[in-house]
Amino acid sequence: MHRKALISVIGGATAAVALAGVGTYLLAGTESTTALDEYTTVLVDGHKALAANIVAGRTKGKFHPVPWVGTKVSKVSCPTGLKAVTGARITCTGRTAKGKDIDIPVTVVKATATSVTWKFER
Repeated sequence: MHRKALISVIGGATAAVALAGVGTYLLAGTESTTALDEYTTVLVDGHKALAANIVAGRTKGKFHPVPWVGTKVSKVSCPTGLKAVTGARITCTGRTAKGKDIDIPVTVVKATATSVTWKFER
């Protein structure tokens, strides 16, 4: 009987750790798909682009989603909109909690006429 209880405890702990790992993976993602609509779209060099403030806001929100992933950043800004062209890149900037300025590379993974999938690097 004692052995069954021990196996149950170990099994429960293993399941909890696995669930925490999956949750962290889902929250820590750096990829985002955003619709290109009247509220998010600007023109950059004649191309549809995701507005700089949208990229900055979403990057800031996903950069430090849980305490054990990423670095807390503030004052994230992007120099221009992110062109809705696969492979397009911009470098946004942010400031860590310790006051250090950091570069945040952002790249378009996939673009269609109605949305752009992009990712940033931590």
